[in-house]
Amino acid sequence: MGICDDKVVIVTGAGRGIGRGHAIEFARQGAKVVVNDMGGARDGEGGDLTAAQEVVAEIEAMGGEAVANGDDVSSWDGAANMVNQAVEHFGVLHVLVNNAGILRDRMLANMTEDEWDAVINVHLKGTFAPARHAAAYWRDMIKKDTQVEGAALINTSSTSGLFGNPGQTNYGAAKAGIASFSITASAELGRYGVTVNCIAPGARTRMTEDLPYGQQEIEKGTFDFLHADNVAPTVVWLGSNEPAAREVTGRVFLVNGGMISCMEGWEGGPKARKDDRWDPAELSDVIPGLVAKAKENVMTRRRSS
Repeated sequence: MGICDDKVVIVTGAGRGIGRGHAIEFARQGAKVVVNDMGGARDGEGGDLTAAQEVVAEIEAMGGEAVANGDDVSSWDGAANMVNQAVEHFGVLHVLVNNAGILRDRMLANMTEDEWDAVINVHLKGTFAPARHAAAYWRDMIKKDTQVEGAALINTSSTSGLFGNPGQTNYGAAKAGIASFSITASAELGRYGVTVNCIAPGARTRMTEDLPYGQQEIEKGTFDFLHADNVAPTVVWLGSNEPAAREVTGRVFLVNGGMISCMEGWEGGPKARKDDRWDPAELSDVIPGLVAKAKENVMTRRRSS
C-alpha cells in the first residue's frame, strides 16, 4: 500500500537521474508508470531505449507495473502518443511529470541559433506538448462525465530559471518560462480538477556533474543531500492520493536534499509615482534611488557573498 495506489503516471526523462528517482518512487508508492526517455546524451544527441527499459525492469523486479516509451517530448505527435500509450496500456492517466531536459551551455555572445533552439525546444515545448495533450484528455473525460480523480501536472524548472546563471541564457529562459507556464496552467486547469505545480530541483546529475555544485564532496556516512533521489518525495506527494495534495496548485517549490521551499515569485518593490508622464531626463533622479532601495537579485547576492 502506498500514497499513489492505482494511479497511472507518465514521467519524462525517466531513464536516469532525477526522472528515474521519480519513476521508482511512484512505483514504490503503488503507481503504474510510463517511463519516457529517448536515451540521448546530455546535449540531446543520439537515442537509445535501453535506459528506459532498465528502469521498467527495476520497477517490475519490485513487483510494480511499468512500460517504456521513447517518444520525443518536443514532438507534437510524440507527446500525443505518450499520453495515448498510458491510456491504452493502463486505462487512464492521472499524473504527468515533465522532467526531460538537455544542456547546451554557452555564453550569450557565443551562443549559436541551434544551441538556443535545441534547449528551448526540449524544455519549453517539451513541457507544453505533453501537458497540452494530457490537459485535452482530462478535459474530454469531463465532457464524458468520467472525470479523472486526482489528476496532476508537475513541471520542472531550475534555479537557473528562477535566479539566473551565467552561460545558460537558453536554459534559464526555458526554465523561467516553465515556472510561469505552470502558474498560468493551474488557473486554467483547475476547472477540470487538475492541480498544476512546478519544482526547481537541486541534485547531482549529468546536468550538474561538471559544475561546482555537482562536484561537492559528501562525507562518508552522512546524508547525501545531492543525491538525485531526494527530489522524488515532493513530486510523488504532489501527484498522490493524499487529500491535502489536492489543495496545492499553482506553486513552485525549490527542492534540495531534505529542504523544500515554497517560492514566492515576483513582487513589487520600491516605487515612484507622479500624476503625469515622466520626462526621460528626470528619471536620473528616480530610478537609481529605486534600485538602491530594492533587494538585490538572488544571483547577485550569491556572487557577492
